[in-house]
Amino acid sequence: MKAAFAGLVGRPSSGKSTFLNRACGHKVSIVSEYPQTTRNLVRGIVNAPEGQLVFIDTPGFHLSDKKINLHLRELVVRALEEVELVLYLADVSRPPGAEERALMEQLKKREPELVIGLNKTDLGGAHLAAFKSELASMFRAPRVRTLSAKTGVGVGEVLAALFELAPEGERLYPEEYYTDQSPEFRIAEILREQAIARTRQEVPHALYVEVSDLEIKGERIWARCFIYVERESQKGILVGKGGERIRSIVQTAQAELAGLFPQPVDLEVRVKTRPKWRKDDRLLKRLIS
Repeated sequence: MKAAFAGLVGRPSSGKSTFLNRACGHKVSIVSEYPQTTRNLVRGIVNAPEGQLVFIDTPGFHLSDKKINLHLRELVVRALEEVELVLYLADVSRPPGAEERALMEQLKKREPELVIGLNKTDLGGAHLAAFKSELASMFRAPRVRTLSAKTGVGVGEVLAALFELAPEGERLYPEEYYTDQSPEFRIAEILREQAIARTRQEVPHALYVEVSDLEIKGERIWARCFIYVERESQKGILVGKGGERIRSIVQTAQAELAGLFPQPVDLEVRVKTRPKWRKDDRLLKRLIS
């Protein structure tokens, strides 16, 4: 039996969350077309005959001096120091750039047990050769696998490579677990995912969600939630004409949560403004963990 914590890293939009959901067989991490959707270390647990891998999905490694991005990058670096294995996912539909090279330098410096997944081959793999060349120059005999997290092709081979490197040990979580997220975190993330999906431009990056109350009422779960944005204009966009957009967000979030919890989930949601929250260090430390 083998068991290990495995860090899941890559630049923004490299397909980490899609991979995690595919590998775990359940929705663990929210997915969006917008980069930097993942803001926390999200645990997803893969159980297999060989043992157990506990993946730590990290925010996209992004080179930016904005406060929120600095906090996100610190989270990635911290995760690298706390895991036994690392899966580095690269999006081969895009050429390797400065963020890829900076992340490779971080990995080279720490020398973890490393598997490299060249992802999004379903899009043609236009830059596959360029990545292989970069990796060969950076790492000695890197363990490289090609895959498509979206279709599932190659995911099994990536997991097999990680299990080969994993140390022997007992399972870290009961076998029926696929995540250890709290109900509050899961509800907040699904609500955020649906809000992101129904807004455009600056709004997806300008919002965050908090669950202030959670109760079991009979055979239902009830949660009071707040969606915060930075400006009144963004609040108006999120609420929509006659409250149409926020109703749609709540309804689709409740439908999504019905597949994640044994009881139906009722959401009471209000939208509030919190100006310049992305520059508030104390709030960022609380939100990003």
